[in-house]
Parts: sequence; structure tokens; C-alpha cells
Amino acid sequence: MLLAIPLAWLQLVREKVRLVIALAGISFAVILMMMQLGFQEALFTAAVKFHASLNTDIVLLSPQTTTLFAIKTFSRRRLYQASGHPAVEAVTPLYLNFGLWRNPETLATRQLLVIGFDPSRQVFDLPGVKEQLDVIKEPDVVLFDQSSRPEFGPISAWVKAGRTVTSEVSGRRVTVGGLFELGASFSADGNLITSDLNVIRLDPTRSLGLIDIGLIDVKSGVNVEQVVKELRDIYPGDVTVLSKAEFVKFERNYWETSTAIGFIFTLGTLMGFIVGMVIVYQILYTDVSDHLAEYATLKAMGYKSRFLYSVVLQEAFILAGLGFIPGFALCLGLYSLVQNGTALPMYMTVDRVITVFTLTLIMCVVSGAIAMRKVQAADPADIF
Repeated sequence: MLLAIPLAWLQLVREKVRLVIALAGISFAVILMMMQLGFQEALFTAAVKFHASLNTDIVLLSPQTTTLFAIKTFSRRRLYQASGHPAVEAVTPLYLNFGLWRNPETLATRQLLVIGFDPSRQVFDLPGVKEQLDVIKEPDVVLFDQSSRPEFGPISAWVKAGRTVTSEVSGRRVTVGGLFELGASFSADGNLITSDLNVIRLDPTRSLGLIDIGLIDVKSGVNVEQVVKELRDIYPGDVTVLSKAEFVKFERNYWETSTAIGFIFTLGTLMGFIVGMVIVYQILYTDVSDHLAEYATLKAMGYKSRFLYSVVLQEAFILAGLGFIPGFALCLGLYSLVQNGTALPMYMTVDRVITVFTLTLIMCVVSGAIAMRKVQAADPADIF
């Protein structure tokens, strides 16, 4: 029976060069969509890694703060005011400062983020920080982010080799006492962690009385959302109170909605979708045109248009599946290349694979549906 014959597959493989070109085009569309989505998620993840790694339940910010890159200070007294709440266990001021790091090898300078806090507090859940808090108690001693961009110099390699590393931050001499891992982000290409007193030493214009972020730990078993609500009632509006989850969302929302980044990557994904759809449509339309006489013959034999449409759709599904596989495989290599070259958290996720594969299916099916119109032109009267 004709139904037992893989007609769609036979039509595709009959023109092998055309099939290869079609698969290459679909793979290109898959790569374009997957890379755009990967870049977008990697950049957003990097932007909030600092926020997500904080060991805190509640965060206080200045109402003028819009992002970590443009953070504003507020009075430390506002943070200590929260200590009076019966559910609050501890508070910790956090100091941020952007300083110029001098590459000890090339002497070139590059901006990085300096993070300061009381070393007696476990502020960060990051590899290398907890074990080295005593180190940064020393004057002008810092921890260097080993995931910083290479333009800062071979600091990580030197420290691991046992070499004493000294450099300058904003003109002040510092010693690298150890390494930790945070990674580059929108806000900074590199990071240092040190004590709150060392931050003030690096920038004498600052004082401990003005802080950038206030961290609040609540007692075990307490409803954090309820404490957030009560603290918002306490403060007169000169301080923003956020849960840790809201703090992460606050930063990500800025980069998604207040910048062109989200739009650019979404547009790139859409362009990949459109490019792939055009390529598949051209292939299917040409294939139908080349076999128009055969389609007309099938109609004359009594096969309904519905069957002919199903053949075109089968071709679309086959192209989607075969084109996705090489595109996905190439993306795995490209993701690794980007991660090694930029230090961005570029990882393949199951959700992204499902999303891109779904888009690929839709792309091919829509193209097949448009190409079906050519099947309607297969008139047996024109053949016989």
C-alpha cells in the first residue's frame, strides 16, 4: 500500500544536495536561536550572581538605587534600626566601591568591584571566601576573583604557584591574600573582597557611616515575608526593604526592562526563526513544484488533498528533527568556547533545548503549511 511507503522521506533523499542545504540552513537557524538565548541567560545570570550568593534573608537599599552598577549609599543607622525588631537575629553593612586595578604584569589599569564587609560575618556563599575571612582582616589585604577577566593579569596562576602578589587599587598598594570565585558581570569585569576598613582605606572620601547594602538575618523559623512587610511599615520611605529573592529579581528586572539587552537578544532569536522558516519554505516549495505531476497523479488515483498535505508536513517534521541535531551539537562546542573566552556562565539547559526544538518544529511546520498551497495547484486535468 502507498501508505506503507515512506513517501516524504523518499522525496527528501531523492535530491541529496538539496537536503544537505536544507539541513545546513535549519542548523544555522538553531545555532542562531540557541546562541541568542544562551547569551541572554548567561548575561542575566552573571548580573545576579552577586545577589544570589549573599547569605542573607532581607536586603536594605537606598530608594535611589536602580542597579548594582549605580548603587547609592544610605545611613548605617537605618540598618541598625532593624536590630530592634524581635525577629531580627543580626545585621551586616556591605560596602561596594569601583576601583582601578593595576595589572602587575603590564601596569595597565582596569576597573573592578571592591566588596567590603565585617570579616567576622559569613556574608557570601562563594568558593574560597569562608575559609579566608581571617586573611582580609589584615590591612590592605584582599581576595582576588579568579574568574575575573584575563586583562587583570595572571593573578590566579601566581597565587596558586605560591607567589606573593602585590598591586595597586586606585593608587593604593594591596596584597592578594587568596582567591575566590564570583565571575564577571554587567557591573564589573573583576572583583575583590576585603574588609570594610580596607574599603575605606582604598577610598578615603568614604565613611563607615554610609553603606551601600544592608543585610538582615532573621531568626530560624520566622516568616521572612512577614518581617519584610513589618520593616516596610517601620521605615519612612528613605530605605527600600526587599527579601533576597526580590533583590535578585530587582537586579534582573533592571537589565531586562531598562536596557536594550533583552530586546536585542529576543530580536536575534526572532531573526533566526524567520531565517530558518524562509529556508525550509523554499526547500519544501521547490520539492512540491518538482513533484507536482506526481501529486496530480495521486489525486487522480483518488487520494484526498489531506493525504498530500500530510506528506508535506512529514517532510517538515523530518527536516526539523534532522536539522536540529547538528545545530545542537555545534552549540555545545560554541557554549564551551564562549564560557572559556568570556568567563560568562554559558551552560546548556534542558529548558533551552526544549524551547529551541519547539521553535524549530513550529518554524518547519509553518513553512510546510505555507508550501501546501502549491499542492492545491496539482490538477489531474493538467496531466491527463
